[in-house]
Amino acid sequence: MAEIGIFSLLPPIVAIVLAVWTRQVYLALFFGIFVGYSILSNWNPFIGFADTLEALLEVFQSPSNSSVILFSILMGVLITYIQSSGGVEGFIAWLERRRFVNSRRSAGFLAWSIGMIIFIETNITILVTGTVCRPVFDKYKISREKLAYIVDSTSAPVCVLIPLNAWGAFVIGLLAEQGIEYPVGVFVKAVPLNFYAILALALVVITIFTQRDIGKMKEAELRALDSNQSGSENISGVISEIGAVRPVEGAKFRSINMLLPIGVMIGMMLIVLFVTGNGNIMRGTGSISVLMAVSTAVIVAAVMYRVQGIMNLQQLSERFVTGARSLMPMAILMLLAFAIGNLTTKMGTGEYIAGMVGPWLSPVFIPLILFIVSGAMAFSTGTSWGTFAIMIPIAVPLISEVGGILPLSIAAVLGGGVFGDHCSPISDTTIISSLVSASDHIEHVKTQLPYALIAAFGTMLLLLVSAAVMS
Repeated sequence: MAEIGIFSLLPPIVAIVLAVWTRQVYLALFFGIFVGYSILSNWNPFIGFADTLEALLEVFQSPSNSSVILFSILMGVLITYIQSSGGVEGFIAWLERRRFVNSRRSAGFLAWSIGMIIFIETNITILVTGTVCRPVFDKYKISREKLAYIVDSTSAPVCVLIPLNAWGAFVIGLLAEQGIEYPVGVFVKAVPLNFYAILALALVVITIFTQRDIGKMKEAELRALDSNQSGSENISGVISEIGAVRPVEGAKFRSINMLLPIGVMIGMMLIVLFVTGNGNIMRGTGSISVLMAVSTAVIVAAVMYRVQGIMNLQQLSERFVTGARSLMPMAILMLLAFAIGNLTTKMGTGEYIAGMVGPWLSPVFIPLILFIVSGAMAFSTGTSWGTFAIMIPIAVPLISEVGGILPLSIAAVLGGGVFGDHCSPISDTTIISSLVSASDHIEHVKTQLPYALIAAFGTMLLLLVSAAVMS
C-alpha cells in the first residue's frame, strides 16, 4: 500500500466534494469508486471502470452484504403492506379513542411518544407522527414549527439508536465490511455513547415539559397562540406528495395490523441474534438476524391480511413489488457504500491517515474530530447515510492504528451524521418533516437549529470527557 500513499485519500475526497457540489450522493460514491480503481490500475480509466463494475458485483459475494441489501428491500415491502392494510390508520384511531391529550404539554408528549414507538424507518415515523398530531396541535394552538421540530428530532435520533431497523442493519453491515468480528456488539456499545441522538431526544422532552422555547421557536409559539391555524391545509395532499401508500379499498383500520408485524420483526431479531450468538445476543450475526426478522414479519403480515380479506394474492404481489421499489434507493446506497468501503480497505486509506496523523494526534481528540467532520459532511450533502458510508471505513482503521475507543468513535460518526442532517435544509427528513407538519420549510430549519446546536455542543464536551476517561 505504500506506493499508493497520499492517492489513497482521493476516493473519499472525490466522493465528498462531488456530493457537496452536485447533491447527488449516488453519483458521488460511484465516481469515488471509479477514481480509486483507476488508481489501482495504474491510472488506466478503462480498466478502472471495468474494475468498478466488478467491485459492485463483488459486494454480493459477501453473504452479510447481500443479507443487509435484501433486508432493506423487504423493509420497503413490510412498510407498504402495513400502510395498505390500514394498520397505520388503525393505530391513529386507537390513540384518538384513548384521549391521551388534554393540554399543550400532553399534546407534545403524544408526538414525542409516537416518534419513539414507530422506529422502523424515519419516513414512516414522520408520516404517522405528523398525521396524528397536526390536528391535535392545531386544537391547542401549538405552532407548526414546534410540530416539525418534534417530528424531525424523534425520527432519525430514534432510528439511529435501534439495531432492529434499516439504520441498524446498514451500520452493522458497514462495520462487518471493516472486519469487525462482532459488529452487533460494537453497535450496541455505541448506542449509549451516541450523545447527540440522546441529547436531541432529551431536549425535546425538556422543551415540552417546561413549555419554554428559545430563538425563532419562541416567536412561532407566540404567533400560534394569537392565531387560528386549524384546518387550512390538506394533509392528504402533502402525504401523497411524498409517496405514502394508501390503504386498499374496504380495509378495516385495525392497530393490530401494524403492531403485530412490527412485534414479530423485533422478537424474531432477538431470537436469531440469541441463536447465532450461542446464547449471547451481542455476538449474534446481525445480517442474518435482520433478514430473518423482516422476512418473517412480511410473511406474517401477508398471511394476516389475506386471512382478513384485506388483500387477495394479486394485490399482495402488486404491493410487494411497490414496496420493494420504494426502498430501492436505499439498497443502491448500501451497495455503493459497501463497495467504497472495500476500496478504501484495499487502498489502505485508513492506515495512511493513521500514519499521517498518528505522531501528533492524541486519541482523545479523534471522536471529536470525527463528529465535526461527519456533521459538516451531512450538512453539506443532506444525507446521514452517505456520511456513514464514507466516514466509517475511515474511522475504523484510524482507531485500529492510532488507538482509541472504537464504540465511542462510531457513535461520534453516527451522531455527527444525524446532527448535520438536522441542520441541513436539503435533508430529506427535514423537508418531509416540514411538509407533513404543514410548516414553512425555512422556518422549520431556523427554529430547529438552536436546539440542534445545543445538543451538538453538549455532545462535543461529552466526547472529549468520555475519550479522556475511557482512554
